Amino acid sequence: MTQLGVALIDEIEALSSIYGEDWCVVDEAEKIYCIKINDCLDRPKWTLCLQVILPPGYPTAEPPIYQLNAPWLRGQDYTELANSLEEIYVQNLGESILYLWVEKIREVLIEKAQSSDPEPDIKKTSEEVDEDDGDDFLLDYQPIQEDPIKMLNYVTSKSQEVDEELPSIHHGNPITDRRSTFQAHLAPVVTPRQVKRVLEKLYENKKIASATHNIYAYRIYCEDKQTFLQDCEDDGETAAGGRLLHLMQELGEGNLLQLLTCHYLLPSDNNMCDTDLTILNVHNVLVVVSRWYGGILLGPDRFKHINNCARNVLVEYNYVHSVEESSKQAGKSKKIRKDNKKRTEH
Repeated sequence: MTQLGVALIDEIEALSSIYGEDWCVVDEAEKIYCIKINDCLDRPKWTLCLQVILPPGYPTAEPPIYQLNAPWLRGQDYTELANSLEEIYVQNLGESILYLWVEKIREVLIEKAQSSDPEPDIKKTSEEVDEDDGDDFLLDYQPIQEDPIKMLNYVTSKSQEVDEELPSIHHGNPITDRRSTFQAHLAPVVTPRQVKRVLEKLYENKKIASATHNIYAYRIYCEDKQTFLQDCEDDGETAAGGRLLHLMQELGEGNLLQLLTCHYLLPSDNNMCDTDLTILNVHNVLVVVSRWYGGILLGPDRFKHINNCARNVLVEYNYVHSVEESSKQAGKSKKIRKDNKKRTEH
């Protein structure tokens, strides 16, 4: 191992030792890490996540690629903090600087906590804004904008207070594209209280809690009323929750046949038949998709990865058939209809 490699390992081990649970390895192979930084240890008011990607030339020839994630961090605050980090890099060329960056950020957060600045706005915003992302996806349902746990506290407060068993939680295989990583999590749920418990459990995982976005949607079938209880959350990734919920909604066999026609008969690059628009029939399940932003804008591809992660985990745990199995079922249904038509004619 080169001297540079040894120095990098030593730095990572030191940071992990210093920051403990606040240090998170997002992707060891790609050298992606995340550090949660607070203004103080007791009841922190200002919090920020520093996500870094360490390129092969770090620290001697290349600076870390970094992303500052905080719902309140924007405009002048972001510019001033970014300038401070870049100044530290210039003043310490060729040296390990992550510790200096973290402590500089903590210093800024402490100054904010001690100043007369109002408490931070907790509403998250997406790192990506696409002018053509909005109007092409319309839903009658409007996703909630409030904090998801607070909103679920309100919903569940109206139901019985009996503590329900935590459902089993399953994790799908991650998808990585241009240093952004997407991973789906799934749990069977039959009440909003179970949704709340699953979300709280997931957020106990420091890697999931440090994700740039945790998008979710759930559908619960109420047999007594023969209706669906459903909701979704963007977590700052505009329209992602609505798209995820739409993926899960029951829209009938006509859409499935249209999907299969697109999947098998038309060219794969035909935009009118993007397989991202597969419609599934699922209920009594919560799907959460975590996204760790890697510093490179993905544009509309990010929505494709979110839905693909969700679809894959739903297929893996038998909430829906794969496209191939669905095609067989559609073929059988078509044959049955054809046979029935023949009998009717005779």
